[in-house]
Amino acid sequence: MNKPNIALTIAGTDPTGGAGVMADLKSFHACGVYGMAAVTSIVAQNTKGVQHIHNLEPEWLSEQLTSVFDDELPHAIKTGMIASKEMMQIIQNVLLKYPEIPYIIDPVMLAKSGDSLMNDDAKADLQNILLPYATVVTPNLPEAEEITGLSIDNEAAIYKAGKLFINEIGSKGIVIKGGHAEDLDVAKDYLFTKDDVYTFEEPRYDTQHTHGTGCTFSAVITAELAKGKTIYQAVKKAKKFISVSIKYTPEIGQGRGPVNHFAYMKKVGLDDE
Repeated sequence: MNKPNIALTIAGTDPTGGAGVMADLKSFHACGVYGMAAVTSIVAQNTKGVQHIHNLEPEWLSEQLTSVFDDELPHAIKTGMIASKEMMQIIQNVLLKYPEIPYIIDPVMLAKSGDSLMNDDAKADLQNILLPYATVVTPNLPEAEEITGLSIDNEAAIYKAGKLFINEIGSKGIVIKGGHAEDLDVAKDYLFTKDDVYTFEEPRYDTQHTHGTGCTFSAVITAELAKGKTIYQAVKKAKKFISVSIKYTPEIGQGRGPVNHFAYMKKVGLDDE
């Protein structure tokens, strides 16, 4: 029997299961990939917002990663919520040791409720310590603005920001997600690589249940890269996956509910590509 493809997520928790490592593991499973997880922060949150954040000691993250890499190497690594510069440096050391493993960054800065998940110092540290090692970075428009310092209110600005990620920050691929551009009838994402620019469009659905979309989208990219897919193939799959997940939300919670992590598997199938 062949070993499964393995994806590792390094992120915070969500006890209601809509975001963080919980959403990542569900997404890995839905893509047919075995999921591993190292926790950075314990977050008390639900569909109504974030109530408390308890960041773990950096040493505890180091111990978790040592346990994983001493036993079995993942085929792709994803990071989400990272609490401190020390944690980022621990992750950087792993990336330097295993440069052949694709690395995906979901630059988690704000929860869907608007609650901040990263302070200003951590935002600057993310750009300097981790972004240059990224195979793919997946910011939404507000996150792309935070990282680049640009005002991104039109397509020309999106292109300028994408090129900045590639040419100045050093990321290999960048997906700027256009879901916050509410004036469009479609949700349009832009993938920038060193040589090409691609766009992906899916219908925009009128729902407040979008909790965990960023985590899920980047987790699917991670899973697909773990399976040996190209960046283009991985992003194409992730775009369709998140669209179907939003279309068939489970309507859970009193606020911004989670997406349906298993809708793609049930409605489209694992082998559509």
